[in-house]
Amino acid sequence: MFVVGIGPGNPLDRTRRAEQAIAASTLVVGYDPYIASIADLCSDKKTVTSGMRQESARCRIALEQAQQGEIVTLVSSGDAGVYGMAGLAMEMATAENFAVSIEVIAGVSAANAAAAQLGAPLMLDSATISLSDLLVPWATIVTRLQAVAAADMVVSLYNPRSKKRVHQLEDAAKIFLQHRPENTPVGIVTAASDPLQQLVYSDLAHFLDEEIGMRSLVIIGNRTTRIIAGRMVTPRGYYK
Repeated sequence: MFVVGIGPGNPLDRTRRAEQAIAASTLVVGYDPYIASIADLCSDKKTVTSGMRQESARCRIALEQAQQGEIVTLVSSGDAGVYGMAGLAMEMATAENFAVSIEVIAGVSAANAAAAQLGAPLMLDSATISLSDLLVPWATIVTRLQAVAAADMVVSLYNPRSKKRVHQLEDAAKIFLQHRPENTPVGIVTAASDPLQQLVYSDLAHFLDEEIGMRSLVIIGNRTTRIIAGRMVTPRGYYK
């Protein structure tokens, strides 16, 4: 079984290895929109799709079918090992005794795709933190935000805001304002690499005023991050 990261959704952001894994498969399993985004690769494949929050069900189907002899691709957006399906597949295979060989195929993560659109904000030490508290207690997320803010690391915030989750991003902003100047650059990329992509440059004092949703990724710079020729850059230190 392949667990494949297909990138942010644009065909140009797929890796050759991901396309080869899908081509070698007889069955492709994934979230409805993700399978739709790779329809050109699945015309001769059996597919199984399902909706949001059905990750475990999709993973079990993929493992069951692989154990029965299918060559299966289980699809993740971005990178399968970054908030994706790879870990779940390995956990479930071991816990439920599936005799299946699993190969993880790396993909372009949302953080990397967004950073490339903004410029070069991840040139130094950085962290990725999801603000979704569906699976991780909010108190734990706050502890991580505080540590990263204090360490002056650039941070990529996944799942920053939804209709029901508003205070999380506001709380994160307050934490970072305790450690960084108000004019610290903040980049917001919504629907990275999509034709509908939206790109916004702001700062720590004002970025909450921007439109931010579940398809957005927020990158908060560190104390050295600045805007250079209209692009967000965290200097690595090579140029003196």
